[in-house]
Amino acid sequence: MLRKRLFVLVLLFSIPTLLFAQNQPFSRMDIFDLQWIQDPQISPDGNQIIYVRRGMDIMKDSRTASLWMINADGTGHHKLTNRSESESSPVWSPSGDRIAFTSSEEDHGSELFIYWVDSGKTARISQLERSPGGLSWSPDGSQIAFSMKVPESNPTLVTPPSKPDGAEWADAPRVTTRLNYEQDGSGYIEPGFRQLFVVNADGGAVRQLTDDDYHNGGQPTWTPDGKHLLFSANRRPDWERNYRNSEIYSLDISSGEIKELTDRNGPDYSPTVSPDGETIAYLGYMDMVQTYQVTKLWLMDRDGSNRREIETGLDRSLSDISWSSDGTGIYFMYDDEGITKIGFTDLDGDTELVAENIGGTTIGRPYGGGSYSKSEDDQISFTLASPYHPAELALVGMGEEAQKITSLNEPLFSNRNLGEVEEIWYQSSVDGIDIQGWIVTPPNYDPDRSYPLLVENHGGPISNYGERFSAEVQLYASAGYVIFYPNPRGSTGYGEEFGNLLYHDYPGDDYQDVMDGVDLLIERGITTEDSLYVTGGSAGGIMTAWMVGKNDRFEAAAVVKPVMNWISKTLSADNYYGYANYRYPGQPWENFEEYWSYSPISLVGNVETPTLVMVGTDDLRTPPSEAKQLYSALKIRDIETAYVEIPGASHSIVSRPSQLITKVDHVLAWFEKYR
Repeated sequence: MLRKRLFVLVLLFSIPTLLFAQNQPFSRMDIFDLQWIQDPQISPDGNQIIYVRRGMDIMKDSRTASLWMINADGTGHHKLTNRSESESSPVWSPSGDRIAFTSSEEDHGSELFIYWVDSGKTARISQLERSPGGLSWSPDGSQIAFSMKVPESNPTLVTPPSKPDGAEWADAPRVTTRLNYEQDGSGYIEPGFRQLFVVNADGGAVRQLTDDDYHNGGQPTWTPDGKHLLFSANRRPDWERNYRNSEIYSLDISSGEIKELTDRNGPDYSPTVSPDGETIAYLGYMDMVQTYQVTKLWLMDRDGSNRREIETGLDRSLSDISWSSDGTGIYFMYDDEGITKIGFTDLDGDTELVAENIGGTTIGRPYGGGSYSKSEDDQISFTLASPYHPAELALVGMGEEAQKITSLNEPLFSNRNLGEVEEIWYQSSVDGIDIQGWIVTPPNYDPDRSYPLLVENHGGPISNYGERFSAEVQLYASAGYVIFYPNPRGSTGYGEEFGNLLYHDYPGDDYQDVMDGVDLLIERGITTEDSLYVTGGSAGGIMTAWMVGKNDRFEAAAVVKPVMNWISKTLSADNYYGYANYRYPGQPWENFEEYWSYSPISLVGNVETPTLVMVGTDDLRTPPSEAKQLYSALKIRDIETAYVEIPGASHSIVSRPSQLITKVDHVLAWFEKYR
């Protein structure tokens, strides 16, 4: 079976008339000209939107972030402040007269700032020891609640001898006794706990509201009467080991008393209070110990009683919930077959679609993402995704057509010939289930020709690709490849059963789902058997290594930041404690054979495909030792291979613009050797 859907969005966005007629393809230096919108926040009256404008700094090789404002009709577009430092997390005051945000200070972490809309003036109102997060205005606009880490000292096991004056000894050892002590992208986690604070909106002393050995972080939410904060945390005695669990708590601002409102084993989070203050909506699920579970929408009375699910019937994980202004329903986001959408449900579970194609904030590969906010009259601003540009800003109201009000990338893409994106559906030969994927054809594509096929496997594996802009995919298309990126079983956006098909079977039949798509494209004449190439990062790197271990049909492969050995990965990665039972039964020493049988390194004796191996030197999620196992094994077997280390890169291997460029350059250079 083959289904095809054309990507048409009238009024949402338009592809410039000459987009596919220009001769200049998207090139690697165009990366530095990309701009995108993030975290749009619409004013309470719906007249203005403030957003984080992201871009690339070619001189500092970094991503930039600054606050911009625009009127809802698209006029008055301007930078909010004259500051050059990074700015983020904008939040309107309830009356719409001020905007709180965070910004970095020279030689210091982030601080709290206030922008006065009428005067256009900005002032710092804090002097904090660490960076704040989760800013939340009190209903009367007099205070701002936030979370911040309160550091503690490292434990010590010995008292060292005193060194002589002027002596230069080695640094003292660093001792840790915690389960979670490092995090990819951050490195060693400073000891301490996130706590809740409030500060007056006009500045002054910061008041700490929590002070115990739990992470009381996240996004605190005020009750309408301004007397309590709701937050999600795990304050159970076994919080460190039962790390997936969280409950919703109510904190009395005046007394500091904390009351637990939920009590099941599983994540409960994102509490938000109805306008009348009587009902709390939240997200969560009962943990059934599976690879994937759908996040559902729940309600409870203000005191935590009468908990009940709103049965939307969507079979999709919901996120980013907010009450309608009249309290009759709830807005939410969800992924559905490669598209992120905004939906609305009344309290009986009757749902309707509000907007789709939210995202465009993940620049490298076509992952989901994006966000929205709503005004007092339920006008919604959101990040608009497209296969042909990063996130732009759009507005929509219930029952209305969405309107795109920015065109940050038009100066670039009006003169670029991009690869066209086409959706395909096919049936898996394993069990006949429907599999969705996309193909991207090179600029000036000739359907009468056959092209080399580049398979791009997504990470996760509990994640999804979709109809979203991808700089990496467009660069591959500019190099003359047809790109195929599928959502095999285990991908999100297709329901809990589909996502959970990898439970105790990963990699498993998802491999055949990908190969069935390759066979379909050969059958359609898009490519030929002797023109196949494959790559992918993280879980996509696992799949790529698995594929070349299962067959020798590919001319070349690029395995990026993979897990090669589930035994060594599970005991050495930053999230080493999170795999047992959810991925495979038991710990590695309890189930050695099964962990080994699903490890791509177990197939390395079969590999005949020339294989590039790539990883960041600071990757803690799939450590370089995993990639080295593949490279070393292939060298021992005299299989053509190369090992590429990206200096200073974490698992987010393309977080800097030059890293994105060099990743694509190395993949293409390797493939060109075998074309």
